[in-house]
Amino acid sequence: MNRAHLSQRAVLATVAQCASFRGAARELGLAPSAVSHAVSSLEARLGVRLLARSTRSVAPTEEGAQLLERLRPALSEIDLALETAVEARDRPAGNLRLSVPRTAAHLVLTPRLGAFASAYPDIVLEIVIEDRFTDVVEGGFDAGVRLGESLQRDMIAVRIGPDMRGALVAAPRYFETMPRPRHPRDLANHRCIRFRFSSGILYRWEFEKGGEEIEMAVEGPLILDEDHLIAQAAVDGAGLAFVFEDYVRVPLADGRLVRVLEDWCPSFEGFYVYYPSRRQMRPALRAFVDFFKVSGQGA
Repeated sequence: MNRAHLSQRAVLATVAQCASFRGAARELGLAPSAVSHAVSSLEARLGVRLLARSTRSVAPTEEGAQLLERLRPALSEIDLALETAVEARDRPAGNLRLSVPRTAAHLVLTPRLGAFASAYPDIVLEIVIEDRFTDVVEGGFDAGVRLGESLQRDMIAVRIGPDMRGALVAAPRYFETMPRPRHPRDLANHRCIRFRFSSGILYRWEFEKGGEEIEMAVEGPLILDEDHLIAQAAVDGAGLAFVFEDYVRVPLADGRLVRVLEDWCPSFEGFYVYYPSRRQMRPALRAFVDFFKVSGQGA
């Protein structure tokens, strides 16, 4: 394989990723005509059309998609080698793209993002909020963040947050007309503020005590997809809310919320950053892991 052929393949992959010749030209720092010529030359040499062109977009043909699928691992290794070479300076640098659930972004990452940016000014950190489970490799991410109980087994995982715990809470005035639940089964008679995942699934409230585990499909007049909103709705008296206790520490402390069934809410493993096992770890990702990892954790 000569250098021209390798360059043509890299251009093809960039055009497919950007879905346009102009976008690929900007990404590669080339003239649009040079990008078009590289793809046309590759198609002519292979004798097959690799991209379907329209006035609005560009997409791989079936043959093009098959070629790109086989090229992706090799091109990823080349990109990694080049980025590592660029980053081998006094400070880690380059783009770092993470898939992160909303709760982890709120509770673990956001409080320290300013300090991370100051420590590593040459790293461009992109956090994509995704509550559903994502294949980080297929999605083009460098790493992801998930709860310990949800990790993929074939990934390297490093803990970046403390143990978590749920809190079942309501405003004091809610209990002026409703009895306090003594057991999770009592929730069937309560107005519960429910949480819907981005996947469309409603969260089933989970409780555990003395080895007994209970999942409840609760009912109630309000469904939200944001923990902050659920906590505020509980403060406003809308019903019972079940959220991570970090979201309600302040209103619990000042009396705006009251906690119930606390003995049914044990702690569990917190958040981990996870990434594929690679022969060589990018310096930017190494910097992120080392900065956020819980003291005493390896990587």
